[in-house]
Amino acid sequence: MFTLVMCKKNAIFANIDKNTDMTTENTPIEETKTEEPIVDNSVKEEETPVATPAEDYVISVNNADVYQDKNLILNKVSLHIRNGELVYLVGKTGSGKSNLLKLLYCDVPVVNGEVKVADFDLYKIKSRNIQKLRRQLGIVFQDFQLLQDRNVYENLKFITKVTGWKDKTARDERINEVLTMVGLETKGFKMPHQLSGGEQQRVCIARALVNSPKIILADEPTGNLDPETSYDIFALLRDIAHAGTSVLIATHDYLIINQIPSRVIKIENGKVIE
Repeated sequence: MFTLVMCKKNAIFANIDKNTDMTTENTPIEETKTEEPIVDNSVKEEETPVATPAEDYVISVNNADVYQDKNLILNKVSLHIRNGELVYLVGKTGSGKSNLLKLLYCDVPVVNGEVKVADFDLYKIKSRNIQKLRRQLGIVFQDFQLLQDRNVYENLKFITKVTGWKDKTARDERINEVLTMVGLETKGFKMPHQLSGGEQQRVCIARALVNSPKIILADEPTGNLDPETSYDIFALLRDIAHAGTSVLIATHDYLIINQIPSRVIKIENGKVIE
């Protein structure tokens, strides 16, 4: 089930009393000698970087090459995304953003390097386990890819069917839950063509959330939407990240990135720059 977990890391810094006069005449020599090491140690502790444990990374890519039809698209890719983190993947059209996402959900193979996603090693993954990996991922496309002959509820029901849900009561509860999460609790009976573009993308996000994934991969999720609706979609994805699901958004919408800031990974000249 989808669990709302706030995943935040806190850094602890020692406080240094800057108002302390270390040269006051009335201050005994012994006290001055005692206080000086405390101040020095505090500064050293503050400057020491804290490494992120490997288990905190839900996506870890090291020196991987990304190919499309035997053509090298991205060279020596390295990136790391933590649990519950919102990250933007930016770059020009055709720079390789979509191909990198495809690498993460096994639509293109890992030729070399190390790629670990949701505890799966994609270099060693067997074909029978790819579907298990994808159940840990929610994928949101630019063109929605909804079933046009089924209403919203049936679109989500189809996903539960192909991913092995047996309990009908649990299935219906989950569908209602994710529709409420995306603000469409009264739209389950609507057909896709009866919805606005923004509403259709919310259905796609609800579909991506059905199996309580560890990661949402969104490929230009607002490419066909107006600015106001685009902002609402990004805000929704930000809230999903705050609730504990990692979200990686491929986009070139710098306006919204400035409005809803988070970490940015850039693709440029066949390289990935964190």
